[in-house]
Amino acid sequence: MARKLLIVDDIATNRILLKVKLAAACYATVQAADGASALRMVAQEKPDLVLLDLCLPDMTGLAVLNRLRADPATRDLPVIVISAQTDAQARIAALRAGADDVVPKPFDDQILLARVRGLLRAREQAQELRGDDPAARAMAEPGATFDRPGIIALIARNGDEARDWQARLAPLLPDRMIILTREAALAAASSGAAPDIYVIAAALHGPGDGMRLMSDLRSRPGSHHAAICLVIDTKNRDAAAMGLDLGADDLLPTDATAGEVALRLRAQMRRKQAADQNRARLHDQLRLATHDPLTGLHNRHYAIPQLARIAERARKAGSAYAVLLLDIDRFKSVNDLHGHLVGDHVLAEVALRLRRELRAVDLIARIGGEEFLVVLPDATPEGAQQVAERLCVAVRAAPIALPRGGTLSVTISIGLALERPGGIKTLPPGKVPSGNFATPAEAGRSAVERADRALLCAKARGRDQVTTSSCAA
Repeated sequence: MARKLLIVDDIATNRILLKVKLAAACYATVQAADGASALRMVAQEKPDLVLLDLCLPDMTGLAVLNRLRADPATRDLPVIVISAQTDAQARIAALRAGADDVVPKPFDDQILLARVRGLLRAREQAQELRGDDPAARAMAEPGATFDRPGIIALIARNGDEARDWQARLAPLLPDRMIILTREAALAAASSGAAPDIYVIAAALHGPGDGMRLMSDLRSRPGSHHAAICLVIDTKNRDAAAMGLDLGADDLLPTDATAGEVALRLRAQMRRKQAADQNRARLHDQLRLATHDPLTGLHNRHYAIPQLARIAERARKAGSAYAVLLLDIDRFKSVNDLHGHLVGDHVLAEVALRLRRELRAVDLIARIGGEEFLVVLPDATPEGAQQVAERLCVAVRAAPIALPRGGTLSVTISIGLALERPGGIKTLPPGKVPSGNFATPAEAGRSAVERADRALLCAKARGRDQVTTSSCAA
């Protein structure tokens, strides 16, 4: 689907000219001739980006911009101001109102299109991190911002230039600024000590050298998410457009005032910090989807598919694996006599003791109230039995200290099933199971069922012991 751009200009020929140029780049466009129409079309058409003229018949472009930034639904909508007012004061006013960039009239097609591509790319990445839930955005606090001090690295052509940047910007920014060489910047990225923003001279040690450094930083995990701003002569249209297309988050014109540069850097810092928070939130959501919040172990939703993968690897390697089902003995009485707070504490402590006795390659998950699943890849009957016995001992060995004082002793029962390559035959992918044949996933489920029967047998025989599926049968 083509991206939709809103063109806001009171002069019809300007709108037509922009529409033709954007259509040639495969963008869909809608148009508005005044501020009220622009605001109405933003709500109705939901464009991906707005190209906004400052001089409108009913209100100023800055007033439109202020309305967009005050609305949680459009606060993050990219806006490029296109204005005949090219002085520093006009640019600063537009940036302060929330413009993502200010392009002078007559505009350069190449740079404008590169800026559009860059802002749309950044918007798409932000939507992916955020989940782009309009309802959630609408409920957000209107004044919510990400405006904490961060770290800005200055990478200039020489030390004197870097110190000059630092002296001009330090009084205007709350962020800590550090001066780095190219080599120090790459070393910091490799060590995981990347700053929030890199400010790089485009012509670092020669034409294009700053862009090569930017590409190198973008390719490294440690600096991949940092914002990168290129200090560049924007009159060099080819270099400016290339810098944006190679991944620069913003261009800092060499003739820009310190005030304009400071506004651009603070905007980049807010975007970067918002993206960091969204990444952290997404990581937390993914963890909650696969982990039990009480014990920190994997949950059933993760464990069952992972068991199928272990079974598939075992089939290909011709190796065996063991499935253990563990249950805390008489756990209901713990909750009944001591309360659920103590019960939760016991679950967490048992989970910790179990985890300590297992290898990194072993799977352990909490799959029920007091029930745990353990899968041991590459297991032998003797080895699996020893691990199961060791788990029983680890839980039984010492009483559990309770949060409000005192101790409580608990034990576990374990049902064990060993799945051998030749136990339940498996078919190649695409074949329909029949008779004694099964897919690896079905073989894993069969092992769980046999371990469950063995667990019931262990309970019936007095608890605090290990029973194998062969004995249970």
